Amino acid sequence: MKTMLASLFALVAAVWGWDVLNTSFPANAHPLWIARQEALYLSGLLSIALMSLAMLLATRPTWLEASLGGMDRVYRTHKWAGILAISFAALHWLIELGGGLLKSSIGREGRLPKEKFTGLLEIMRDLSKDMGEWAIYVVLAMLVITLWKKFPYRSWRLLHRAMPILYLMLTFHAALLAPQDYWVQPAGALLAILLTAGTYGAVRSLLGSIGTSRKASGEIVAVEYPAHDITTVRCRLDSGWQGHHPGQFAFVTFDDREGAHPFTIASADHGDRMISFQIKALGDYTNQLSVHLEPGQAVHVEGPYGCFELRRCDPTARQIWVAGGIGVTPFLAWLESLQADPASAPLADLHYCTRDQATDAFVPQLQALCASLPRVHLHVHGARQGAALEVASLGASKGSEIWFCGPAGLAEALRKGLRSMGTMARFHQEAFEMR
Repeated sequence: MKTMLASLFALVAAVWGWDVLNTSFPANAHPLWIARQEALYLSGLLSIALMSLAMLLATRPTWLEASLGGMDRVYRTHKWAGILAISFAALHWLIELGGGLLKSSIGREGRLPKEKFTGLLEIMRDLSKDMGEWAIYVVLAMLVITLWKKFPYRSWRLLHRAMPILYLMLTFHAALLAPQDYWVQPAGALLAILLTAGTYGAVRSLLGSIGTSRKASGEIVAVEYPAHDITTVRCRLDSGWQGHHPGQFAFVTFDDREGAHPFTIASADHGDRMISFQIKALGDYTNQLSVHLEPGQAVHVEGPYGCFELRRCDPTARQIWVAGGIGVTPFLAWLESLQADPASAPLADLHYCTRDQATDAFVPQLQALCASLPRVHLHVHGARQGAALEVASLGASKGSEIWFCGPAGLAEALRKGLRSMGTMARFHQEAFEMR
């Protein structure tokens, strides 16, 4: 994520700098007016570039999964590209308002001349200014709502559907108000590519065609409740489902009004198009699932996605698998897939962290699966039993490979502990936060 965003920043800064170096400013131009204009251009370019990236990533491009490390990280990049885009849009707007402050402090003397337009083009440019200003107000409100985690997901999702329209408004704004000399320089070429890519994503979103090639329908065949806050859902899908690798996830729609939610597939692929999900009650939507789901109910699944896969484990590295709470689901799929050929299992230590080992519904399941896999050693850490996971107990070293799925706080504690011990183990983690 950081590499992609940094590369885009560098590319935008390079083409902007090229334009600055090749622009001849009037001899009487005041340095502050020049600085304001170029800051306006740079902030605008960065905003539309990042927003274009966010729109493209919203199409769930599977060709980027390998380089970014999974669709979960594609969405993480999408999220931060959007946040940064709106932040630069706000800066762009503030710089524009700063023109009044400059007038009052240094006057109009030395102000850069405006580009002259007439006829229809002038009318369209005026319209694009207004559309850009309206869109910025709305996206700023959207940013506040997105960062406010208590705002209901369903309402947020409905509001989020307006983003493609807002993006197209800002595209119109950027295309019409970009300096004319941009279009004969690298800045114009980059802007054209970005706007084309972003428009492609916006149109696909508006047409509802995202993920259509990976969608399958089916029905729920069983609903079980292994614990008061866990719902197990088993589904049979139609021929549209092409199978999955252990550890991947899918976007699941149980209710069209609620829309799709991402859940890890908690079962291995046996070629029968049967998949299961272990869903923990963590919010408004998942809290209500247990009373709304029943056998025979229709379900729509889009996927699979993700790179948290057993086949990506390095067979030459010491494997350390760490699961926290409902983060055990991809490991359940891993263990189930190994049952047919236990000898193919890598030598691994599976650490499962839970509040109460005595009442946890997953502990017996893990014990049963690991009993037939002599190369996989299970370690259960029950906080109530005083057996919380300690970083030192992992036995990680430079040649180790850690696969983690669980609460972000636990992941950060493990990373911090490994750093303090000077351990350079490879750390793989799902970034399961789509909002």
